Amino acid sequence: MAVVLWFGGQLVFGGELIGSFFIAYIAFLSQLIAPFKSITNAYSNAQRGLAALTRIKEITEAEVTILDGEKDSISSFSKEVKYSNVSFRYQTEYVLKGIELTIEKGKTIALVGQSGSGKTTMADLLPRFYDVTEGAILIDGVDIRNAKLHDVRDLMGVVTQNPILFNDTVFNNIAFGKPNATKEEVMEAARIANAHDFILELEQGYDTRIGDSGGKLSGGQRQRLSIARAILKNPAILILDEATSALDTESERLVQDALNKLMQNRTSLVIAHRLSTIQHA
Repeated sequence: MAVVLWFGGQLVFGGELIGSFFIAYIAFLSQLIAPFKSITNAYSNAQRGLAALTRIKEITEAEVTILDGEKDSISSFSKEVKYSNVSFRYQTEYVLKGIELTIEKGKTIALVGQSGSGKTTMADLLPRFYDVTEGAILIDGVDIRNAKLHDVRDLMGVVTQNPILFNDTVFNNIAFGKPNATKEEVMEAARIANAHDFILELEQGYDTRIGDSGGKLSGGQRQRLSIARAILKNPAILILDEATSALDTESERLVQDALNKLMQNRTSLVIAHRLSTIQHA
């Protein structure tokens, strides 16, 4: 627009263009700018939408590989979790080979090792995020592949390094572990998880929306909400995957204290690099 004004002004001053015509032209051009911008933005949004549609289509049309079992029922946990000669590979190379591990009820088992050694994979196999390539995982003697997926996962609570939170209220994020929970139950879980005090300091307390992936909260606060959710669910089996990683000292202390409360009298599978996380294993 600046170039048009400069060039047109030169023509008017040089007598090559009538001033009224130039003003009419500028007025007409200014009316076209907004529609042109809208068309450009619409095209850009359409391209992003098509890209998103392609990704969504890939997900909705992906082959379902984790199928419900029908042979056995797992409604409770009373004895042990057993990895029996478990091997697993994502593609061609084995990540795990011939794993034998028994976790008795009420015990805490820690998995320690360098990155890429298969610790998280072992944890992901238990709730059937993946199925074993060879061998079996048994809960009280029942192969988890033969039981309903919901029944298997209903026994478990998972706290990871990057907690999964939703663009919803604090209350609903905690209550996701128990949809019919009362406010008193949610608040008690938050107290045990050392989350109650910071929640009350939020603008609307438990009714505060926390943004996409909990973006309005700090890393330690997000982690404590995730722990509160697990406490509320009260799972028989607990999986902790690097739950205190990448936190500052004060946040780690609060989160570790909450984890210690959560693990009391519970069967736990803990993945960690820090000694403070696994000292009770």
